[in-house]
Amino acid sequence: MHREKHFTNRTNWLRAAVLGANDGILSTTSIVIGVAAADTSRNSIVLAALAGLVAGACSMAAGEYVSVSSQTDVETADLNREKSELTTMPEQEVEELAGIYEGRGLDKELAHSVAIQLMKHNALEAHARDELGINDLTKPNPLQAAMASAASFISGGILPFLVSVLAPIKGMVFCQYGFAILFLAVSGAVAAKMGGSNIYKSIARICFWGTVAMFISALVGYIFGVQTS
Repeated sequence: MHREKHFTNRTNWLRAAVLGANDGILSTTSIVIGVAAADTSRNSIVLAALAGLVAGACSMAAGEYVSVSSQTDVETADLNREKSELTTMPEQEVEELAGIYEGRGLDKELAHSVAIQLMKHNALEAHARDELGINDLTKPNPLQAAMASAASFISGGILPFLVSVLAPIKGMVFCQYGFAILFLAVSGAVAAKMGGSNIYKSIARICFWGTVAMFISALVGYIFGVQTS
């Protein structure tokens, strides 16, 4: 049997993991760069990095859980509505499903026959998949997404935190930027590899926007540092 390799089933957790890791790297690095541009005290820099790491992980987990839960609630409501319509108006639901298949290129008789056969097998599943676009591969899991976001944020944010502890104070901004670009490039390459997309495009995209974010942070920190000095 010919087996094809697909990446769609990785969409939910991969999206949360990549977003969390990149956000951890960028957020923590940007905080450190902003503080380092305004204050040369290592204690202040390390404390800011640690606070950003903890707050960011909690925020990512909570935000992802609420977001995915809201999506799940919407899908559940749609499925319940569809279930009710299948009970009260089955003929109209057959015609509705047949119309979908006819719109995809089947002739009217074949579309109607396919709709009947699929509804005999599992009516709700057929309508969920072809009318609502809901299936087991793309169905979100709030807890899984939240845990993946928090863990990946920490795995990304711990790297610039360690740089803030170990790098020399005088070169802190440049060390943070250099290591951040390296971390982001690795993260982009891993995400592209696991998702089956273009590696170089992924690296270029995340490094460019990461540079923009860190430059703005450094500029803000420098401006406020000059004004308060």
